[in-house]
Amino acid sequence: MATTAFNYTAIDAGGKQKKGTIEAASLDAARANLKNQGLTPITVEKPNALNKELSINIGGKVKAKDLAVFCKQFQSILHAGVTVIQALGMLGEQCENKKLQNAVQEVKVLVEKGDTLAGAMSTMPDVFPSILVNMVEAGEASGSLETTFERMSVSFDKDAKIKGMVMQAMIYPCVLLLVIVGVVIIMLVKVVPSFQETFDSAGGKLPGITLAVVAISNFLIAKWPFFLGGVIAVVVAIRMFMKTDQGAVFFGTIAMKAPIFGNLTIKSASARLTRTLSTLMASGIPMVAAIEIVAKLMSNRLVQVAVEDAKNEVERGVALSQPLEDSGVFPPLLCHMTRIGEETGNMEEMLEKVADYYDEEVEAATQAVTAIMEPLIIILMAAIVVPIMLAIMAPMMSIYSMAENS
Repeated sequence: MATTAFNYTAIDAGGKQKKGTIEAASLDAARANLKNQGLTPITVEKPNALNKELSINIGGKVKAKDLAVFCKQFQSILHAGVTVIQALGMLGEQCENKKLQNAVQEVKVLVEKGDTLAGAMSTMPDVFPSILVNMVEAGEASGSLETTFERMSVSFDKDAKIKGMVMQAMIYPCVLLLVIVGVVIIMLVKVVPSFQETFDSAGGKLPGITLAVVAISNFLIAKWPFFLGGVIAVVVAIRMFMKTDQGAVFFGTIAMKAPIFGNLTIKSASARLTRTLSTLMASGIPMVAAIEIVAKLMSNRLVQVAVEDAKNEVERGVALSQPLEDSGVFPPLLCHMTRIGEETGNMEEMLEKVADYYDEEVEAATQAVTAIMEPLIIILMAAIVVPIMLAIMAPMMSIYSMAENS
């Protein structure tokens, strides 16, 4: 029988991560062989799956909200007594997200050929995250697939809500700032030049603030290609720096420590960490493997590094709460509650309670950010627009006064 090489990441009996390549007849067989070797598979995939990835990349990104709906529908269909293959057939027609729909249809084909559901899902890591694959694998092994999809529906739904609240808090001030920039550019490029002719014809000495605004206006009009090019160059440079590990950690640190927004970033990361870890451990996934999966899901690189370091310490036999506390990234409450969970042997339930708490905190922090940003942006707008208006009105008032006296 022909075999295929699969790349894998797994956890051994000692809790250490291993990466390598394994030959097997199918993806399912590869995962089974790893288990026979005493390894817990984290990811198993073909090294050259470019064509398949391209085939399902059409249709946009699969969001947490899409996965929440998918898992809820899967759970409901299974509860009705429908088989997995039949359920996949139904979901392949119902999914609104085109990319997810194509992926479900491909999963159905693989399952019909003999792969397990988890094995088929693991071939499409850009659609089905590692947490879902590992949870489904645990659900298949324990015969509790329906419960698994119910848990994942709740997890993805809460994750989507947290992301939505954070985005709401971030987008609102960004939109207002763009409006301010647009208004200022229009005033400098259109309004000020129209008054400049009046100033020149009237003669006389212009106030310092007017001279400064006119100089800025003339610079933007004459040098706008260079100005625009400079802005684009700065944006590109920042994006390239963010893609490096050093840059990702740098901006991750800024996000965690930034005034106003830092508190929201910390709480949202804490909610996601504890919720995901609780869900994985409650399904019987070993702690080290669960932490490995959680680390990959963290969007903030600083948090990701802290979780990866915590995983390394846990592999050495250190309690999870200690490296979390030593990192200085996570709130004291999270570390303290984790330690209580370790001491009482009730880790999953304790983490879930912490996640519920931070879910509420994220909502409160979002409202606080919005409440603070509104007056700050109004003040910023006034600080920029008012001087420009004064620069225009001051000489105009002088011109009117001269006209009345003459």
